[in-house]
Amino acid sequence: MKPPLRYTPLLLLLGIALASGCAPARPRPVPFAEIRGAEGRYGPGKIVDLHQARALDFPSLVEIIAPNDLVFVGEVHDNAEHHLIQVQILQALMACCGPVDVAMEFFRTPQQSVLDRYTAGEMTEPEFLEAVDWKANWGFPYHFYRPLLNLARQHGSRVLALNVPLELVRRVARVGLEGLTPEERMRLPRRIDLTNEAHREYVREAYLMHRRAGIPNFQFFYEAQCVYEEVMAESLARYFEEAGRNHRKVVAFAGNGHLEYRFGIPNRVSGRVPVSAATVLPYPLSGKTSIPSEIADFVWLTAPCRSMPSFIPRMATESEENAPGSPHDGS
Repeated sequence: MKPPLRYTPLLLLLGIALASGCAPARPRPVPFAEIRGAEGRYGPGKIVDLHQARALDFPSLVEIIAPNDLVFVGEVHDNAEHHLIQVQILQALMACCGPVDVAMEFFRTPQQSVLDRYTAGEMTEPEFLEAVDWKANWGFPYHFYRPLLNLARQHGSRVLALNVPLELVRRVARVGLEGLTPEERMRLPRRIDLTNEAHREYVREAYLMHRRAGIPNFQFFYEAQCVYEEVMAESLARYFEEAGRNHRKVVAFAGNGHLEYRFGIPNRVSGRVPVSAATVLPYPLSGKTSIPSEIADFVWLTAPCRSMPSFIPRMATESEENAPGSPHDGS
């Protein structure tokens, strides 16, 4: 497999960088990362193979991840640089590997028919945005995600909606799984694994740091997080099961919090269907950072940029029933 020698970002992406507001107000020390248990320091812009504790250039990253059935690429949702990285990776895999389908946390499973119509050219962009109710269902700037959708349309890729219906995850956050009606519970995966203690503590840390008024019960909060991830994992597993040996490679985009340590979405997919997968985390640096080698397969280090904690799933509280909310999607 021979990856292209050059990767030219879409000109449209220049607008993202200009609008991002990432430039610091005054000079600061350059942040760097160390990989736990290994020597060396890595600064913004470096791509690090965490298994080998070594820096890679972009063509080498593409060559390593390309053979996988499924490539997860993370983000901090409002970090413009992370969205530039996502487009570069998708462009490169499309160039080297033929047809590639795209899976997105940013759309919910009931919206699949709308996505299919839009990627088939049967809807205008304004019609599409109105149909998916972008601001209410996701809310982060659409221009961050537009280049990914344009690539999918240009290359005939299917875009898979991964996420749980918003009203259902809100219900779980308020009343827990046992508080759902039988009809509501039937809309969720039969298996929702709540037994991973490392994952529970990971979510608890975010919950304590960014607690939302109106979700005082951590158990319900944790159940809602697991519902998020089980639905996305089941959506991906169903794609591979239905396609069988004829499946395309899939690049799945989701918040870092659903990918770190693999116990969010990746392990829940592999527990359902045997696929090879790699995880790439765009990782913002702030000062000196120590990165555990088991957090992902690769990290792409970026400047800190403006970002808000986004690990927490989008689930409105009782006091903001009609607001977008923003619980642990991906810091």
